[in-house]
Amino acid sequence: MQEHGVLKRVLLIYQECIRRQSIGQELPVSAVHDGAEIIHDFIEGFHEALEEGFVFPKLRSAGKLVGTVDTLLLQHARGRQLTQLILAESAAQTATVNDSAQIVGAMTAFVRMYQPHEAREDTVVFPTFRSILTSEQLSHLGTNFADLQREQFGPNALNQTVAKVAAIEETLGIYDLSQFTPEPITQ
Repeated sequence: MQEHGVLKRVLLIYQECIRRQSIGQELPVSAVHDGAEIIHDFIEGFHEALEEGFVFPKLRSAGKLVGTVDTLLLQHARGRQLTQLILAESAAQTATVNDSAQIVGAMTAFVRMYQPHEAREDTVVFPTFRSILTSEQLSHLGTNFADLQREQFGPNALNQTVAKVAAIEETLGIYDLSQFTPEPITQ
């Protein structure tokens, strides 16, 4: 489930766009739209489809985390609605004040929902899923997932998607990881 790294980076893109809007800068609509396309295609169209088609049914049939799965499914649906709003409102590559407010509201809701969503999947859902499968079943699923990814996006899909994310980060000036390192604490 390497796709979560892509999701985290798009959430950082959204947060940077929200931050800029909050300090009175123009909303970087192109970056927003490009990030939303990655969410739509790679996260919702592929990653969530795998969860909904393979992970969640297996957990349900094992009687594990049923309430959590129900919540995650609802969040997937709400996330898709938010992504559609973001895509629609950012399609023109320029945004009015009203458009910007709607886009920022949708991105804020998306980030607020997906940070705990993703953390819960990584720390509870996926470990539980792995615990109910044999190593052979996990290996088979991993191969199946990789094959599905190649079929849907071609070879090197993850690398190509990460390169798209990095390009957006570059345009926003948030690609350099070192800029996020705090200054040393002096006493």
